Amino acid sequence: MLRCVILLCAAVVVAAGVLGCGVREPRPGTVQDEAMRAGVTPEQLVRPTDDYFHDMDYNAGGDPRPTFTQEDIEGRNMWVVWTGGGDRLWDRLTIDSLGTFDLLKTISSHPDRDTSGYGPSYGRHNRWRYLGLVNEPCFSEASGPDPNRFGLWLDVRDPKCPPDPFADASRYPGVRIGARGRTVAVGSYYGEPTGIVGLRLFPNPDFDEQARLRWNSERFYNDPSYYFDPKLVRPYRVGMSCGFCHVGPNPIKPPDDPENPKWENLSSNVGAQYFWWDRIFNWRGDRAANTIFYQALHVSRPGTLDTSLVSTDSINNPRSMNAVYNLLPRMLLARKWGRETIADGGLNNKQFNEYVPPGDPLSQFFAWPSTTWTPRVLKDGSDSVGALGALNRVYVNIGLFSEEWLLHFRANIGGTPITPFPIETAERNSVYWRATELQTPNMARFFLASTAPHYLKDAPGGDSYLKDDAPTLQRGKIVFAERCARCHSSELPPLPAGLDLENANGPDYLTAWNAYWNWTKTEVFKAPMRERVLKDDFLKGNFLSTELRVPITLLGINACSPLATNAIRGNIWDNFSSESYKTLPPVPPIKIRHPVTGKEMDYTLPGGGRGYIRPASLVSVWSTAPFLQNNTVGPFEWSPSVEARMRSFKASIEQMLWPERRDKDPLFANEKGPGVGVIDRITVDSYIEVPEGYIPEYLRGLVGVARMLFPVIGGSGYSVKIGPFPRGMPIGLITNMDMSGAELPAAERTELRRKMLALMKHLKDGVKADKDFGAVLGRLVDEMLDVSKCKDLVVNKGHYFGTDYFAEEPGLNDNDKLALIAFLKTF
Repeated sequence: MLRCVILLCAAVVVAAGVLGCGVREPRPGTVQDEAMRAGVTPEQLVRPTDDYFHDMDYNAGGDPRPTFTQEDIEGRNMWVVWTGGGDRLWDRLTIDSLGTFDLLKTISSHPDRDTSGYGPSYGRHNRWRYLGLVNEPCFSEASGPDPNRFGLWLDVRDPKCPPDPFADASRYPGVRIGARGRTVAVGSYYGEPTGIVGLRLFPNPDFDEQARLRWNSERFYNDPSYYFDPKLVRPYRVGMSCGFCHVGPNPIKPPDDPENPKWENLSSNVGAQYFWWDRIFNWRGDRAANTIFYQALHVSRPGTLDTSLVSTDSINNPRSMNAVYNLLPRMLLARKWGRETIADGGLNNKQFNEYVPPGDPLSQFFAWPSTTWTPRVLKDGSDSVGALGALNRVYVNIGLFSEEWLLHFRANIGGTPITPFPIETAERNSVYWRATELQTPNMARFFLASTAPHYLKDAPGGDSYLKDDAPTLQRGKIVFAERCARCHSSELPPLPAGLDLENANGPDYLTAWNAYWNWTKTEVFKAPMRERVLKDDFLKGNFLSTELRVPITLLGINACSPLATNAIRGNIWDNFSSESYKTLPPVPPIKIRHPVTGKEMDYTLPGGGRGYIRPASLVSVWSTAPFLQNNTVGPFEWSPSVEARMRSFKASIEQMLWPERRDKDPLFANEKGPGVGVIDRITVDSYIEVPEGYIPEYLRGLVGVARMLFPVIGGSGYSVKIGPFPRGMPIGLITNMDMSGAELPAAERTELRRKMLALMKHLKDGVKADKDFGAVLGRLVDEMLDVSKCKDLVVNKGHYFGTDYFAEEPGLNDNDKLALIAFLKTF
């Protein structure tokens, strides 16, 4: 995502070597992970665990304690504490982000000082409100540096609580490699708790005697010349589990104090709905608001993140973190319409059949040699090689076998061709990968047992929001049947003769989809659908979504999510997407708006899997606002209380059904209608900043020359500061620039590179002649838009069903909309 801004810096100043030059990396396929190099076997990393989280995951009223099998327990434990060696990745990204990202600072409660760079002051006491991170029970805030943990200000475990069982190195002996066992402990392969759910602390194997002698915790917190040194070795690395992005407050059992929840207040599967990515991935938080790095992250509303941030696809594309509800009905729906053909490297994905006996419910989702029936996990429907493949891929994205993964792209910045991460190589060279494969079947079993809905009627005070009379609810059910169920129900009438959605995935998919959509607009569909929705048990076991991929031309949402390229043929997730996905036809052109003039333009979209979106489930929709794939429709409430959730739900659902109430850019002040909305713009004059420590010695002599030649280049010492990029500039013009055109056909790639060279020349000539950098950029808007991988910059548009903005059907009247809302509250 951010490679464009850094490479733009390189085009202006000769500092291309700031990030592009360094030690020569090994060839892909030639490296082993740390566990393999240490002689550990996969089986040594898979041992029985305790039911430590037994108080979590209440899914019904009356506080019943959930009952899980030992397999379910193992699956939940994996979800919450297994990091698969990913701590190595997050330590490395501290350097690749130019020091902007530093999880060791994020987990600290060091007091704010003017010189520290922190701000506003944050720690365990306000971690939830400021960062949206879940404080782990049984900890308190650090009151000073811990001499037993290298002077760091880390959360302190309450002595009244039993020890964290996963940190027991005698039960779960860690990977002895490097300095572990000498200057630092070996520890447990689960690490130690940090005081934040989903983040685990590991001894850094690079923290040798030389690093120990150099370590100074006060300078780490207070001295930029120290903590911005890329050669600094920290005593710990921080690993990330899936729970970091998915554990959250239980909607029906919210904590009295969200800064101090109990385990009974937390749910494993609701998603990190309150997560502030611009503050977590940028430890300086709002104090760094005048940096392009912050501005690029700031488009991620709370509860969203760009999952391609590390293996960047040069599209700024935040998506909400999925809640996982009603997995069994979803799997059954996948068995109905989720048939995909896998090929090439995708055939190396593990399937349930390899772990369960014939006749097991999980054995029905694969047929040898290449057919899988699968839920599509990611919003663009690209995860399509089987549920286990989807789960295993997530671990790579949070650090598993980063030794290999990082050889296939340049992290955060890009600028080099991307090649697929090969499962075959992971099987051969990664013990952590194979240990993960051994455990994900139990994770799937946990989801099957734990993903029942959270109903508003079971929440404290929930009944006060459910006062609608029977006729209103009945009318709401009819509206839902006629307008919503076609995309938001797993219970549907039988398909008409000749419509085969199971075998449609692939080149002919759009034809089959159009036939399905047209059928849902007829009484032949609506009459039996009404009968189903009016039944008392309609919601029981209903996933309230579909596994069908919906073309963006119908949804009208922002195109950047459907245009993601990570899973197309030859890209980083090639092995995790099906041949059916890769051969999906392109959708018709869409309408977009020019970010400066507001003029409507046609936008032709590429195919090869792109152009579609998977509808969100409406299970427990009362608790999941704001809405749309990027949380842009409706207000965010930081409190997880029922009252706050319902305030957000009411305002958000009303903006969905009355789109004229949505926020919009000043560009559209006097306009309403489809396509009008918010354009994410730089909020304050901002700069690209490269700290002095990241400027190689051999380039430092050029910094002064560059400042004389280009007035837009500032900074002190040998640091580089470029800008200002003016307040009001659409940030997507910068973050979405396609510098390489790697996914384009040869002729189009050549043309793109010609345009990019012309843009860089015009930029260079402009800054020589004009000291006003903002004015220079303003004259280049069309050229920047012309080289963009996603030109659609209005972020909160679309999903106009049931409104006058949707041309295919008449809009609902206000009473019908209110009745529909009354029914949705019961989900």
